[in-house]
Amino acid sequence: MSSLIESGITIDVNRKKIKNMYLRVYLSEGRVVLSCPWHVSEGKIRTFIRERIQWVKKHLEKRKNQVQKEELRYVTGDELRVWGLSRSLMVYETSKTQRIISVSEEEIMMFVKGKSTPEKRKQIMEDWYRSQLKEMIRVFISKWEPLMGVKVREFGVKKMKTRWGTCNIRDRRIWLNLELAKLDVNCLECVVVHEMVHLLERHHSDRFYRLMDQFLPDWTERERLLCFTGFQSC
Repeated sequence: MSSLIESGITIDVNRKKIKNMYLRVYLSEGRVVLSCPWHVSEGKIRTFIRERIQWVKKHLEKRKNQVQKEELRYVTGDELRVWGLSRSLMVYETSKTQRIISVSEEEIMMFVKGKSTPEKRKQIMEDWYRSQLKEMIRVFISKWEPLMGVKVREFGVKKMKTRWGTCNIRDRRIWLNLELAKLDVNCLECVVVHEMVHLLERHHSDRFYRLMDQFLPDWTERERLLCFTGFQSC
């Protein structure tokens, strides 16, 4: 099985002995699969997908909304994800500064005041996510600037509804989605590289994807993990 990217969405292509093409969205996995005959060209496959891409986006958005409905109250026992792994939240009361004390492979220790609200606890968690994300973004930018021959003047982290990242080419500034702190760190690196490649090629042209292949040969595998959420890269 191979894969391709269309409108920022990774689509698995399964060639087999059939007469027609079929496109399916598996909501449980957030996975999009195209089944097609062996002889169909990539051009015909892309045309087929483009004619149905809005339908795909609609279903991925439905899955995203279903996930978002599962609201957390940030109490002991809640499961939170950090860098792709699920960890159990342990909440303790404190009279001092409310904060995340430590994160192990199994647990996240949060210290809060007795009457703290779920909203306040969520903010504490998001502040921690943001600090961890910025630290890793700096690492990846420093790694890739000399390899790609580009310079990022500024970067930031913010909440985004539909995209993993954006790039202001004129100001050489990139923004990354706060949600990336919940995913495998390889996904973050993929988005950082994606946005930095835009400093070399503005559009999602053939040259853009050649550069992605050059710098990060396994980027399609990494984007497959990203597309499960319904978000897109810029």
